[in-house]
Amino acid sequence: MTLRTPKAARPDPRRRLPAVGALCDDPIAQPLKARYGAAALTRAVRGVLTEARTRLAIDPDLLPTTGAILEAAEARLVEGVRQTLFTVINATGVVIHTNLGRAPLAPEAMAAAAAAAGYANLELDLDTGRRSSRQAHLDPLIAEMTGAEAGMAVNNCAGAVLLALAAVAEGAPVIVSRGELVEIGGGFRIPDVVAQSGSRLVEVGTTNRTHLRDYEKALADHPEARVLLRTHPSNFRISGFTSVPSLESLAHFAHAHGLLLIEDLGGGALVDLSPFGIPDEPTVQASLRAGVDLVLFSGDKLLGGPQAGLAAGRRDLVERLEAHPLARALRLDKLSVAALAATLRLYRPPSDPFQRIPVLRLLAQEAGTLTARATELRARVEGLADLETEIVETEGYAGGGALPMRALAGRALALRHPRLSTEDLALRLRTGEIRVLGRIEQDRVLIDLRTVDDAEVPALAEAIIAAAAGEMSDLSRHYPEAPPSLA
Repeated sequence: MTLRTPKAARPDPRRRLPAVGALCDDPIAQPLKARYGAAALTRAVRGVLTEARTRLAIDPDLLPTTGAILEAAEARLVEGVRQTLFTVINATGVVIHTNLGRAPLAPEAMAAAAAAAGYANLELDLDTGRRSSRQAHLDPLIAEMTGAEAGMAVNNCAGAVLLALAAVAEGAPVIVSRGELVEIGGGFRIPDVVAQSGSRLVEVGTTNRTHLRDYEKALADHPEARVLLRTHPSNFRISGFTSVPSLESLAHFAHAHGLLLIEDLGGGALVDLSPFGIPDEPTVQASLRAGVDLVLFSGDKLLGGPQAGLAAGRRDLVERLEAHPLARALRLDKLSVAALAATLRLYRPPSDPFQRIPVLRLLAQEAGTLTARATELRARVEGLADLETEIVETEGYAGGGALPMRALAGRALALRHPRLSTEDLALRLRTGEIRVLGRIEQDRVLIDLRTVDDAEVPALAEAIIAAAAGEMSDLSRHYPEAPPSLA
């Protein structure tokens, strides 16, 4: 019987990869180390080696050279420091576009933020030379614009709701209608925020119908409750067989039983939008007149300012919010304080907020204005070979969770290119030197003119010409396939 000698096992090719330290100390790597730092180079090399080991496990012949590894590491380093936040032209037709930063700021707000970028008297009273509160820049303006006794602002409306419940309910049960247990963007849910505030949620009524007797029963079962929370359904509507108590009757009930009524209004409209075909959005002032003790609303939606969550109402309640420890964790930075204050001043008479605040101006545009803008844009690109253009009627939206059922009639320039797919044309627009966000409908790229300013039309035309006739931008080469549209 002959014993066969086993064949020597082939060495694991992954063992032939150079060590991280040896690669980082290689003379070729020294310029990278000097430019990006040793720690960043080490992370990049480790990432490349991890990918190389995965490939070698599949094909042992894919052993990279030292030069190839360092070249891939350099590409990672360059990608890691490139600019990622750009100015874009919003041609989606969605005015308050969450993915595009919501409300565009008024020039006055941008100038105020720029002025506060250096040293500023954020928490200093210049008359006395003593420390003050950053809320002092906002309190009188919020009170003046809403008719409240006092006001303050934190970093967003979700934070304002959390702070208000933590400071006012103080762990006592919070009574909410089941039809108002909403979820907004990012998974923010009213039941969760009530729990995070330290309070216990008490649900009343049903999804579609809630009556005052439901609140009465809940209060009888939970006499220690302190707060009724009313949530405006800003991002959805329930229609059909529905019923909810009016805000006035709910306020009367709350006060008759020694409770406080807090409203999460969301959108934050300070002006009546009904003359412009938007009749369903309540104003902050109307809620306060109805008897709400504390109204919470956004600064970067219908108000038209920077990201913020405002609280307006009784002074004693606002002071409780300011004194709560969460207020510091949620406070606004100096740039947002400056921009918000400047935006609020644009609501003062004789200023016309529908002309001075971009969000309101965009919402209030008439069809004739949009048609004229579309016609001008088409004239600027019409001579481009192969590009097919057509002005079409379209529907836009306020967006940002506001006015979900209210479509805004508009005009768009529809684009089609015989040698480019619709996705490729949209990609070129998104990744060119001038970045444009449109939307795709019926195998055409729509450039919706509701969200395009007149001053942007020349640049928009330049972007369309470049996308239809030019090469793909450097940025687009990072995408083997088109990423999903933001629109």
